[in-house]
Amino acid sequence: MRVLVSQGGWRADVEAKSAHRRTVLEKELLQDHLEMSRQCRALQKEMEIHSRKLEEEVTGLREQLEMCQREAEAARQEAEQALGERDQTLAQLQAHVADMEAKYEEILHGSLDRLLAKLRAVKPQWDGAVLRLHAKYKEQLHQFGLNPLDL
Repeated sequence: MRVLVSQGGWRADVEAKSAHRRTVLEKELLQDHLEMSRQCRALQKEMEIHSRKLEEEVTGLREQLEMCQREAEAARQEAEQALGERDQTLAQLQAHVADMEAKYEEILHGSLDRLLAKLRAVKPQWDGAVLRLHAKYKEQLHQFGLNPLDL
């Protein structure tokens, strides 16, 4: 009977050790699971924080983009307005130059017409004066014994 008791004691001892070992393993498993759960929550929290930061950065970048687009549109409109004003000023100046050219041409033609009229009025007097001078000098040459056609 001793063998049976010792076998029964041995079995009980093995079962107790086995149960203890199982309990230790379950405890380690639960501790590992608990640690992994903590790590998972910590990672999730880090991911949420990182995600929030990225969302804030995206929001900031979108606001910067919108501001840049507004500034670019304002600059485009300003440049367009400046070009329009420049074109309008240029057109006004060209019209003014054309008007001045027309007036200058009109003044020039009027002046030339008046000058020609004066010259036509004076021409008969000049022609008479030239003929008189011509005759006078011809006579003087003859007095000196010179023929004007020989000169």
